[in-house]
Amino acid sequence: MARKRRSIDPITMSFLDVISCGFGAVILLFMIMKHNVDVGPPPVTEGLVGEVSLLDEEVKNGKENLVRARNTLNDVDNQLATAKGLASRIQDQLDPLKAELATRELDTTNKSDTVLKLKTEINSLQSQLEKLKDEEAKKSGNNIRSFIGDGNRQYLTGLILGGNRILILVDTSASMLDNTIVNIIRRRNMSDADKLKSPKWTQVRKTIDWLTARLPPPSQYQIYAFNKDVHAVIPGSEGKWLEVADKDQLNKAVETIKNTVPVEGTNMEAVFATVRKLSPPPDNIYLITDGLPTIDSHNNGKGFVSGEERERIFEHAVAELPQGIPVNTILEPLEGDPMASAYFWLLAINTRGSFMTPSSDWP
Repeated sequence: MARKRRSIDPITMSFLDVISCGFGAVILLFMIMKHNVDVGPPPVTEGLVGEVSLLDEEVKNGKENLVRARNTLNDVDNQLATAKGLASRIQDQLDPLKAELATRELDTTNKSDTVLKLKTEINSLQSQLEKLKDEEAKKSGNNIRSFIGDGNRQYLTGLILGGNRILILVDTSASMLDNTIVNIIRRRNMSDADKLKSPKWTQVRKTIDWLTARLPPPSQYQIYAFNKDVHAVIPGSEGKWLEVADKDQLNKAVETIKNTVPVEGTNMEAVFATVRKLSPPPDNIYLITDGLPTIDSHNNGKGFVSGEERERIFEHAVAELPQGIPVNTILEPLEGDPMASAYFWLLAINTRGSFMTPSSDWP
């Protein structure tokens, strides 16, 4: 007897059959679609290569022109400083000659050859002075920096040296030997050679190098060192402004600081009183110290000085400063003087100066 064929019911299809059909359809679609489209960068043409080369050449030429411009500006600054120095010396010679001429002209018995000779010499010096002033006026136009306030003072927001007269005050007290009280006492008993090698004082000397290397050539400067006393770094120059253009003298000042051994306490009142005596006054003051002072005119530095007393001494010292001069403080670290940063920061705000506490590797 023939076997009856079994009918197929779609509902009885297994789930695996459905999945297999779907997977086969996906593979079929993937094979039909074009999936090997190139997505690389567009081909580089010769025109683009040539344009890039031209731009590189322009950048190179621009850098070379910038270097030449900077060198030219430095040369002009040096020439301007030299012209100012010569003009100042000629003016110094003219003043006594004019006074002598006035005296000779009043003397009716002596009006012949001497008076004529003096007039000729004065006219010659006056002519040289006018030429130097003309040269200075032509070259001073290259000075980009502008000066604001009385006496050409420049108010700074950072440690960029500017102004016609720049005063640097360096704290040379014993605390500049180290950051901690224990090490300060230990180093104070060492030899002078070892004191000069202390890391903190080495950083101070490098800071002086950094500042003096950036003094603008046409300006004048003065450097005072202070501990319990105050003195000019260049002996005999107290109360005088020195020319930045005199490189030998400037190098001598830096070398003097390098060989100075920090000793004694800090009398900031005395150094600020010395600043008041400078005439004409400075346009900018750069103060390098490590904390509030310990000595004033009523305290010889003996015995313990509390934090409140140091604050009082500092306030008395600041009262000695003339008004309108920016004070830019570089504060070295010191243990046990937490209020120093706040007081020097306020000093910078009140005088429109600047304030910084350098890192161990600055400058």
